[in-house]
Formats: sequence, structure tokens, C-alpha cells
Amino acid sequence: MKHNRIIGTISIIGLAAILIMLNFTSPTEIGPFGVLLFFTTLYITLFSIFALTLQIFYRLAYKRETFRNKDYLYAAVMAFGPIMLLMARSFGAINLWTISLIIIFIFLGEFLVAKRL
Repeated sequence: MKHNRIIGTISIIGLAAILIMLNFTSPTEIGPFGVLLFFTTLYITLFSIFALTLQIFYRLAYKRETFRNKDYLYAAVMAFGPIMLLMARSFGAINLWTISLIIIFIFLGEFLVAKRL
């Protein structure tokens, strides 16, 4: 239960930071460090959302109260998918081929987590 509070707090702080960055700056004003901070904050927020979603799913589907370390790794790999889509969009390379490669990458990452731990 302690992890739920920490993850929820980090998600709210990250979401607030993203909203502040989007409303008060532009990519040319913020510079390279700001863009790095934006992507990092977005990743942390997405990780928190995926972790909380997986916890709810495991409670409802499997009646499992505990959330294992492997489940956090699943959430970490899933949270990287939207980041890759956003980076491909910034390069202007969104097409069916790019989306399928990102899905394959996420699937392979999840498969690696499942087999290694």
C-alpha cells in the first residue's frame, strides 16, 4: 500500500510539471535540458499510470493483492511505448511501419522481462 501512495504522488507531481511546461514554455525557449526534463517527466508519469492500471487489473482479474517487482518492470517497458511514439512523431516518421516496430519492441521487452525474472 505504501507503494501506491508513492506512485500516485509521483504521478500527480509529474502531471503538474508537464502541464506547467506545456503552458508556460515552448521547445525553443526551454532548450535541450528542458526537452530532456519533459521526456523524463512524461516517462515517470506514464510509468505511474501503467503501474496503477496493472495493480487494478491484477486485483480484479487475478484476485492478487501483492504487486511483484516483475510487475513494475512490465509497467516500465509499457511506459516507454508512448515515449517512442512521441519521438517518432517529432521526427515526422509516423507510419504503419514505425508503429508496428514500436509494438514489436514493446512485445520483445515484455517477453524479456517474463523470461529473465
